[in-house]
Amino acid sequence: MKRKKTVFSWVLYDFGNSAFATTIMAAVLPVFYYDVAAKGLEENLAASYWGYSNSIAVLIVAIMAPILGAISDYSAAKKKFLRFFAYMGMIASVLLAFVGEGDYIFASILLIVGTIGFSGGNVFYDAFLPEITDEKEIDRVSASGFAWGYVGGGILLAINVLMILKPNLFGLPHATAASQAAFASVGVWWFIFSIPLFKNIREEKKTAVKREKSYVAIGFSRVAGTFKEIRQYKQLLIFLLAFWMYNDGISTIIKMATIYGKDIGIDTNSLITALLITQFVGIPCTFFFGWLANKISAKKALTLSLYIYMGIVVLGYFMTSAFHFYMLAVCVGFVQGGAQSLSRSIFGRMIPANKHAEFYGFYGISAKFAAVFGPFIFALVGQLTGSSRLGIVSLVFFFIVGIILLKFVDIEKGMEDARRQSGKVGKVEVKPE
Repeated sequence: MKRKKTVFSWVLYDFGNSAFATTIMAAVLPVFYYDVAAKGLEENLAASYWGYSNSIAVLIVAIMAPILGAISDYSAAKKKFLRFFAYMGMIASVLLAFVGEGDYIFASILLIVGTIGFSGGNVFYDAFLPEITDEKEIDRVSASGFAWGYVGGGILLAINVLMILKPNLFGLPHATAASQAAFASVGVWWFIFSIPLFKNIREEKKTAVKREKSYVAIGFSRVAGTFKEIRQYKQLLIFLLAFWMYNDGISTIIKMATIYGKDIGIDTNSLITALLITQFVGIPCTFFFGWLANKISAKKALTLSLYIYMGIVVLGYFMTSAFHFYMLAVCVGFVQGGAQSLSRSIFGRMIPANKHAEFYGFYGISAKFAAVFGPFIFALVGQLTGSSRLGIVSLVFFFIVGIILLKFVDIEKGMEDARRQSGKVGKVEVKPE
């Protein structure tokens, strides 16, 4: 009963913080940035500056993630760090309500700070996954987190869309004010649904170690040690390289889809409607991929999702109408949550005991540092050519390389390596590849 309560609290956090991913990263802020914050700039520069802002944010998170993970492992302070970064993201969300016309620099700064809070907090959030569940349930629990994240992010996004389309119903004078109110609502929503996690989750007890260095020095020392140690985990390392590549494609699609649609002439209402479609298609489909992983193996299910992503990118190059955008939104909703949840659970299987946050820090750097390049390439190509179509099709490369590397990953051997290094014995059961 206690475990169920802890898992439920963990899932609720995803329900709350996913509003940042939907309203701010994917749907409302890109349009607001393009139309309001970047008013006066050339159209292709607005899309490029948005891409550069995202690249800067994830680069900072990438540098911080493994260090913070190592520190939290040493100090058993994952919960404290999670709370700190969550509050950072919440505050940045509320402050976005004060961005007005021409304030693209202020908007970019708050996007960067908010993304650091959102992504930095997720390093510690993800690190709790192997502690609150077991190997048999890890795929299901990971998928549940993403699925309920779709629900929470989708519900608030639907409310925000209604606010923007019908501002008078909410006592707001116009759509711009409604967008600003939507940003503030993200911070409040995120705070409310993080309360159960902060109240109910407990970290694994660890033997106290006398600290002779500052946490920063310890963090850098642990990171240097982990870079050496990770060489012992060949399968984990290959998976990280694969994840590095294909996740760059996925994260770029998430962050750039709306502003890409805006740049090729699709109207705002259609763009936001498509994002809602993605959210609610993603709910059952994320559960479906959790079920599919048990039937055909997590690796095969993940590979299937990446092939579909390749098709999405190619079709995106030829997209010309709102209907096309809707169809792509359905396709993205089908695979997005499945690819992310299966990646997280596959990685969690191959982590040695007592290294959860430290190794999830590497998972974080694989996700965030790699994610610097996709938005940057998208932005650079758009700025140099005056069109973002070539930028979107370049993402095919990331998926092809990711799929090739994933074929070389032996998950069962990776789990055995982790147990051996942890001093544990016993037969590891996993679906055959």
